[in-house]
Amino acid sequence: MWIDIFVRGILIGLVVSMFSIGPVGVLCMQRTLSKGQSSGFFSGVGAAMADTVYATIAFFALAFVHDFVENNIFWLKIFGGICVVGVGVYIFLQNPVVQIRRNRSGKGSLWRDFLSIFLFTIANPVITLVFVGLFAMFGISNDAGDLNGVAMLVGVLAGAVGWWFLLSVLLNIYRKRFRPRYLLWMNRIAGLFVMLLGLITVLSSILNFHLDAFLSR
Repeated sequence: MWIDIFVRGILIGLVVSMFSIGPVGVLCMQRTLSKGQSSGFFSGVGAAMADTVYATIAFFALAFVHDFVENNIFWLKIFGGICVVGVGVYIFLQNPVVQIRRNRSGKGSLWRDFLSIFLFTIANPVITLVFVGLFAMFGISNDAGDLNGVAMLVGVLAGAVGWWFLLSVLLNIYRKRFRPRYLLWMNRIAGLFVMLLGLITVLSSILNFHLDAFLSR
């Protein structure tokens, strides 16, 4: 039944989004606290849409996607790590007071929030491996039929969007308790944290590459 596949898709979308504690999650939370619930939610929708794109690719080309990512995992991680460092620097340099004033004056762009996170998330094709693993865990294969495939992908999107909506609502409840000075420090900490994640990704990939080359001698 397509309803069963749809529910599995929702669970997969929730799992992928709930464990996005990395740069995307930090950036969405930072935007919610500094710019408001709408900014955080639309940023999360951008991440959800990018995740759904990779879920679609993984579903309809399981074997090819898996082989491509495995064969190019080193360069993909290096590229993704550099992108993460760049985003961390951008967050670190942001002034939340300016963002709040811009948002209050109506100059904030939800479309820009959406697109920036979408492009940032879509730049990390390694996510396809996560979906390949989750599809196997939930017993989903690409021979389930067109209707079931569509139901599963819609479920992934619904689960991801639902998570970001819940998270933005909960964070927005506590948003008014944060003064601009606190938000400024949160920007600094979030930026450093994201930069650290990017550096760890790059360095660990380089070390693993040299270690594998050494062991293969």
